[in-house]
Amino acid sequence: MFIIKRKVAFVCVHNSCRSQMAEAWAKYLGSDHLEAYSAGTENYPEVKPGAVQVMEEMGIDMSGHRPKLLTDIPPELDIIITMGCNVECPYVPSKHREDWGLEDPSGGPIEGYRNTRELIKEKVENLIKRVKNGEL
Repeated sequence: MFIIKRKVAFVCVHNSCRSQMAEAWAKYLGSDHLEAYSAGTENYPEVKPGAVQVMEEMGIDMSGHRPKLLTDIPPELDIIITMGCNVECPYVPSKHREDWGLEDPSGGPIEGYRNTRELIKEKVENLIKRVKNGEL
């Protein structure tokens, strides 16, 4: 059976935490159905160490990840997901858009990163399910 992968981008302001975790989960859990990217609307120097740490706890290596801008990912996408950071994205063609409304754990305790990691995992699993079922 031939599976058409959906191009999905997770977008946040700095692409340094939530969107990076979402991209990593999507690649880890859904690489057979999703071609995952993440990007931000503003430059940022690094992925937050707390995000890297909590994903490593799950066996997912983000040590090589770096923040990217929207211009660094494909110009046409099937799905764009914003993380809840009130990002006003420039127009990027897509078939579906949604906002996940997640609070940014940056600057808080590591437990906040862990909670965000688990929320993102659940949302990515639901996204994969909807793609598999032809809903997106």
